[in-house]
Amino acid sequence: MKQNLHLITLGVRDFEKSYKFYKETLGWKPSSASQDDVAFFQTSGVVFAIYPREKLAEDAMISSNGSGFSGITLAYNTKSEAEVDEVIADLKSKGVKIVKEPQNAFWGGYSSYFADPDDYRWEVAYNPFFAFDTNGNLKLG
Repeated sequence: MKQNLHLITLGVRDFEKSYKFYKETLGWKPSSASQDDVAFFQTSGVVFAIYPREKLAEDAMISSNGSGFSGITLAYNTKSEAEVDEVIADLKSKGVKIVKEPQNAFWGGYSSYFADPDDYRWEVAYNPFFAFDTNGNLKLG
């Protein structure tokens, strides 16, 4: 797996309140890839996102209550489903805890999750709706 960080998603308790904070208080411009319950903000190289905490926890297959879920997942995006499989196979061979096997995702892509030593969840995902620039950075509309 290359040393890249493509997407940081914060699981938020009140999506509308958080959206207003990032958009109006901080003055961040949401990407056109944003939808009713997810907002993407293009930063310098890393995309920042907010998403309802309960939905993000469900996707990562962990409880959103108490200390079971930190409210944060980190994502490494690939250019194909096969690359997701390759990265996860490599991590498995190194004894990394895979918490969600590679599979089709409800949002139209393909993803898997693994846990780091502190149990922070990393998603390895192929999103057919995202493009990369020549430097390997995600580029959203």
